[in-house]
Amino acid sequence: MRPDGRQPDEIRPITIEPDFIRYPEGSVLWRAGDTVVLCNVSLSDKTAPFLRGSGEGWVTAEYAMLPRATDTRSDREVKKGKPSGRSQEIQRLIGRSLRAAVRRDLMGERALTADCDVLQADGSTRTSSISGAWTAMAIAFGRMYEQGLISAWPLAEQIAAVAVGLSNGEPRADLDYGEDFDCDVDLNLVFTGTGRLVEVQGTAEGANFSRAELDAMLDLGWIGAQQVMAKQREVIAPRLKALGLEMP
Repeated sequence: MRPDGRQPDEIRPITIEPDFIRYPEGSVLWRAGDTVVLCNVSLSDKTAPFLRGSGEGWVTAEYAMLPRATDTRSDREVKKGKPSGRSQEIQRLIGRSLRAAVRRDLMGERALTADCDVLQADGSTRTSSISGAWTAMAIAFGRMYEQGLISAWPLAEQIAAVAVGLSNGEPRADLDYGEDFDCDVDLNLVFTGTGRLVEVQGTAEGANFSRAELDAMLDLGWIGAQQVMAKQREVIAPRLKALGLEMP
């Protein structure tokens, strides 16, 4: 039995508050258990410098944790002059995951930036950031489409992420902090809506693992990701339907 009583393939309760901040083109407050992430997606009328003249857009991300997102206060990274190595690695992961969902040739020479700020951390903050940022990005594209900034729908894939761990030989989906701290293997998975993998990040932290155990974690991760996608659809599908569009 897991500490909170969940089954191995059961994710924590998710709540999504869309339009949480009024100013960004897309905004959601994403709650997964006690992990809370604010995801804002902002539009710029300039693409990345290396894409100028190509007709393609760009999608990127930034990630940060508030000083008291955990049980002890940490300094703001801006005081150090640059993001930590961990933050840089996570924001690159978020950016890669979001770009896997987008037909950038249909964006025009514009850029979307997803700002993922962890308000409270209880494990799986990077996967919550990815799933929340995709939801906010879908809202942003909807507004762009409604305003006539884009004439073709550029969102080609649904994206969801889930963390899976191996604890005493048992795979578990959507780890909270206590489970993540004690697990033998930590695996972060990013899936498309059709079950294809965008990213696999796996580490043997307590003990090495077998190919069979890896396959079991991948299968469990897909079960968890489908639960995440169902929550995303509850928010996004009605908005797209109102625009005459369907979920990717």
